[in-house]
Amino acid sequence: MRIVGLTGGISSGKSTVSNLFKSHDIPVVDADIVARDVLKKGAGGYKRVVAAFGEDILQANGEVDRPKLGQIVFSDPGKRQLLNRLLAPFISSGIFWEILKLWLKGCKLQRLMARDRINEEAARNRTNAQMALDLKRSKADIVIDNSGTLEDLEEQFQKVLVQVTKPLTWTEFWLSRQGAFSALASIIIGVVVGKNVLGKL
Repeated sequence: MRIVGLTGGISSGKSTVSNLFKSHDIPVVDADIVARDVLKKGAGGYKRVVAAFGEDILQANGEVDRPKLGQIVFSDPGKRQLLNRLLAPFISSGIFWEILKLWLKGCKLQRLMARDRINEEAARNRTNAQMALDLKRSKADIVIDNSGTLEDLEEQFQKVLVQVTKPLTWTEFWLSRQGAFSALASIIIGVVVGKNVLGKL
């Protein structure tokens, strides 16, 4: 299983590319959905965030008012860092478990993404809070430029799809589900054969 992370600025086409992956039967783990789950009433992230930000961020039903919390953290870098520190462990483990489930099912490719629907001011605050796109580009193995038409994007996606669905290298294979089962089978066979050989001595 090859893991592909999809990131980009706000309104850069992440959802469009994510839907292209889904249309090719490639599973997607949406980091935003994981983040919403860890903020659900009673979850570990919920408890920490309410303790840190107070009950003013709650709706009448006791759930976190995400837009209200978003306004608070995207207008104050200190509070945004606090929220990130509180939720990062829960989001990371949530993503890990989603990937593990896909790995155990034997999925060939998995993709992480995040998206949100926000107003213009919140979009500006979030854009300013994000890593610079040039820095993201410099860290990326593959860059999809979405400044053209939808057809241009789909053409680029087809090239990316070829890259990310190509056969695994040996290193990637040994880290895959099949590789792990092969290694386990080899160990078991080695132990059984070793016992038999040593037992005859």
